[in-house]
Amino acid sequence: MNRTDALAVVREAITQVVPDADLAALGPDDTFRDALEMDSLDFLSYIEILGERTGVRIDDADAPLLTTLSGSADFLVARVR
Repeated sequence: MNRTDALAVVREAITQVVPDADLAALGPDDTFRDALEMDSLDFLSYIEILGERTGVRIDDADAPLLTTLSGSADFLVARVR
């Protein structure tokens, strides 16, 4: 998976969890919690959707890597074959 594809998957997952999210205003290093007011349950749903869409197992220890667009995209590029 390349970075463009990874960002598309991340944006789609965010939209499913926070339908009214203004993705255009979301910077690459803005945390989802602050920028989108994503709570813990929303974040867990987001992680679940990422795993389902990509077939990647996402462990609890991976969660801190997935809190931003950049971090999520980097994670997927590194893990999706």
